[in-house]
Amino acid sequence: MRETGKFLTKLWNDESGISSVEYALLLAFVAAGIIAGAELLSNAVKNEMIKAAECITNGTDGGACD
Repeated sequence: MRETGKFLTKLWNDESGISSVEYALLLAFVAAGIIAGAELLSNAVKNEMIKAAECITNGTDGGACD
């Protein structure tokens, strides 16, 4: 148990450069954020295009067409 504490202390205090594993994790998180943002943007644009198409098709204002 004592050696585990020493290892964790050494690991915590290690200030060496970022390893390739940490770069890979960072890249994965950034990619996941970009994908999630693109998906949300895609859905928002799709919904606006559907609303515009309905306004054009119906030809009435109905409160939804600005």
